[in-house]
Amino acid sequence: MKDDNLKDMYEGSFATLKEGEIIKGRILKVLGNVVIVDLGFKSEGILPIEEFRSREEAKEGDEVFVFLERLENRQGVPVISKKRADFKMIWNTLQERYEKEEPVEAVVKKKVKGGLLVEIFGRVEAFLPASHVDLKPSDDVDELIGKEIKVKITQMNPEKLNLIVSRRLVLEEERMKAKERLFSQIKVGEVYEVTVKNLTDFGLFCDLNGVDVLLPISEIAWDRVDNLSETFAPGQKIKTKVIAFDKSAEKVTVSLKQLTPHPWAKIEEKYPIGSRIKGKVTSLTEYGAFVEVEKGVEGLIHISEMSWTKTIHHPSQILRVGDEVEVIVLDIDRENRRISLGLKQTTPDPWSVVDEKYKIGDRVFCTAKFFRDYGVFCEIEEGIEGLIRNQDLSWTKKVNHPKEVIKKGQRLEAVILDINKERRRILLSLKHTKEDPLYQFFKTYKENDVLRVKVLDIPPTGLVVSLPFGLEGFVHQNQLRERERRLKDAYKIGQELELSISKIDLEKRRILLSERGKKEREEELKEKPLPKVKKKFRLEDHLK
Repeated sequence: MKDDNLKDMYEGSFATLKEGEIIKGRILKVLGNVVIVDLGFKSEGILPIEEFRSREEAKEGDEVFVFLERLENRQGVPVISKKRADFKMIWNTLQERYEKEEPVEAVVKKKVKGGLLVEIFGRVEAFLPASHVDLKPSDDVDELIGKEIKVKITQMNPEKLNLIVSRRLVLEEERMKAKERLFSQIKVGEVYEVTVKNLTDFGLFCDLNGVDVLLPISEIAWDRVDNLSETFAPGQKIKTKVIAFDKSAEKVTVSLKQLTPHPWAKIEEKYPIGSRIKGKVTSLTEYGAFVEVEKGVEGLIHISEMSWTKTIHHPSQILRVGDEVEVIVLDIDRENRRISLGLKQTTPDPWSVVDEKYKIGDRVFCTAKFFRDYGVFCEIEEGIEGLIRNQDLSWTKKVNHPKEVIKKGQRLEAVILDINKERRRILLSLKHTKEDPLYQFFKTYKENDVLRVKVLDIPPTGLVVSLPFGLEGFVHQNQLRERERRLKDAYKIGQELELSISKIDLEKRRILLSERGKKEREEELKEKPLPKVKKKFRLEDHLK
């Protein structure tokens, strides 16, 4: 009776095994290249060792799933396959994940045409199209080869062993979850560490726990930022402060500069008016030079504050970008973020003591620097220039332009005619270094004196003649003997004449002469008897 019950139990248990199913067995023994598997009660199957991924995987006593191909072969032994069981279980799992839209882990094997070949569960190969590798299409996918990634199954065909997957769907889902998680926690004013993703002309796109955030270029530093690539690189981690958050638009804006105090907050305390500070020239404009005194703080040296004495037409005459300069703080406008700086104030104003160093009438040496139609500016000392007007260049010559008598760079001796400290002006004279030839003439000659002269010019109203001391005189037509004839017919340039001085006009600076006056005087002397002259006393006459 007992044996019959065992027989029934055995036959019943064996009857529960069905071909085409996956069943669980236990490894009894490993004999050479085969593995004996206990399928329960009577049944024992045999698996080639090659069905295992390695010999170490086949351990006695371990449970193993196999596919029952046939209950018995000719030898009465069940025909089983571990590979087919593994394959069917994997595909069943994949089918379940596919239906539930759950991700699976895969290892990228290699790059193929149109995408990547990946392996799932170490057994099943799948195709990952290039358009589904990342959130944005990219040609640079080599860095993923050999790495484990998560993918979602988009298409599957077990009969054709065809499987297509997407990594992009997983990334999109992760990004969405990260956004939801971040947006439920994030607050304006909080500090987060972000990772730089890419650089643009208008700022940095960064990753914050899977969410893209923008760091505008205007929020990177308090001062101007010209080249982002000099400071930032993809993958770099930086701390930032959230300054704006729009949940509906899913936008987060962060700031780097707001982690540090505003440089203008206590500007008056740091740079009192009148203080001497140093800075670096950052740019030049037509009206001045901008100087950086610290990060985020720039001041302007107006063109009028660059030199006490020189006329500056453009800052490039004395400054270059990159120059280190010392300046004086002239004014601060914190609301408009402006600082007025002075360059010339770092040195004493030479005009402040000019009236102490120089007096009217002093003789000074100077160098001809700049020519104008009305005169020449000469440098007396560094920062002090004087003007010699055309009329003060020569006593005798009419000068239309200073270049007629002076060369640029020429060293001159001049006399100070006037000093105007307020207008920063000194008048000089070249001619006053010599005695006025008209005064010399006045001391040497008097009216009615007769001079022998040469004709220099024959204008319509008379003759211009040469006089001693480099002067010129004029003989009016009515003072000429040949006034009845045409002047140019009666007289020639270079002709010598004897003329009498009729008038020396010091105020109008002119000397008038007469040819008629000389002749009339001679005739008068002939008619008038000479006065008796007392005989001169001679000692020798008394000794005879």
